[in-house]
Amino acid sequence: MAPGYRRRHEQSVGSTNAEALNAARSGEPGGLWITADRQTAGRGRREHTWVSEKGNLYASLLLADPCEPERLGDLPMVCCVALADAVEALTGRIGLVSIKWPNDLLVEGAKISGILLESDTMTDGRLVVAAGFGVNCNHHLEAARYATIDLASLGYRVTPDDLFSRLAAALASRLEEWRGGEGFSAIRAVWLKRCVGIGAPVTVRLPDHDISGIFRALDEYGRLLLETGSGTMTISAGDLFFGNSAGRDEEST
Repeated sequence: MAPGYRRRHEQSVGSTNAEALNAARSGEPGGLWITADRQTAGRGRREHTWVSEKGNLYASLLLADPCEPERLGDLPMVCCVALADAVEALTGRIGLVSIKWPNDLLVEGAKISGILLESDTMTDGRLVVAAGFGVNCNHHLEAARYATIDLASLGYRVTPDDLFSRLAAALASRLEEWRGGEGFSAIRAVWLKRCVGIGAPVTVRLPDHDISGIFRALDEYGRLLLETGSGTMTISAGDLFFGNSAGRDEEST
């Protein structure tokens, strides 16, 4: 474990992100990893359920005042690049992983992980962030909206503990490189090298509607630039699907 970081492991929790935020409310200063064998109330983006049985990695890092509020949008990309580093280091396969905006890891076009960041302001004024990771090490559920896969079915025997060790080291390194936003251009460059879909038609699912267009680029804050018939839209968050239509509403991972 890198200096300044600690780990608390549980057999079962509702959500590692919820545990991390609760720890912050109890005075935890940050730098705490919470890992669990399983989650009983795991969740993904837009409150989708994250199925969390034993055998996969479930981990959250609590960060306190990691950056100014306007740079919080960098963090999902920092986390995504670090997780890609960790998976490739453990499997020994550089180039194995690609990234689907904003922070999904794909192997052979199928999703192997989910990343969820949640923030809150404490009564003492601290801005805390729980950076949650779920990685399909040994099993996965078929998803209605996109292909999913696990590392074991690809021939990589990866334990959650081994992957956690790699992730903790990789994220500490990438956070140091990022420096609260000062080094984001380097993180963005690495992210872009792994990204799939730029220049192609995509659909982005927003909270109240879907919008289709051409994925042109990322801006300097990591926001997606979507070219539509009425101009270029700047999108901070959403679910991306390749092609001109989004999948069904159900999601399981």
